Amino acid sequence: MGVGKSTVGALVAERLGCAYRDTDDDIVAAQGRTIADIFVDEGESAFRAIEKRAVREALAAHDGVLALGGGSILDADTRTLLAGHQVVYLSMDVEEAVQRTGLNAARPLLAVNPRRQWRELMEARRPLYTEVARAVVATDGRTPDEVARAVLDAVELKEA
Repeated sequence: MGVGKSTVGALVAERLGCAYRDTDDDIVAAQGRTIADIFVDEGESAFRAIEKRAVREALAAHDGVLALGGGSILDADTRTLLAGHQVVYLSMDVEEAVQRTGLNAARPLLAVNPRRQWRELMEARRPLYTEVARAVVATDGRTPDEVARAVLDAVELKEA
């Protein structure tokens, strides 16, 4: 959350000369409402089912840079689908997250005690991120351009 996946993903796609897609955007477009609204109206399990379908469809139809929502890796089937792809985990620490997002209530999983919840989410998710990732790129203190260059270097791709 707030790691810069959308900005960095678009920059990487531009440098590679390919298309960029974000499954969070796909979900919002298909559902006609925000992710926060889906969480409130239907709950996390319903959202995760929608997210799983969106990721599966995007992986099947898109061959450019694809950004996934932070919780998409919670699903074992999704992790299996990611195994054949060049996955990059963009990491940051809680202090950077506070600076970037303020850990505000627009992020439904961080509505109460956001610092503690962010840490708990990351402790649970970090092993899953590293399980599927071919590379880990720290974003702390870096500009989006610097992160994009690090992503390209990490997956041994040259800028277009």
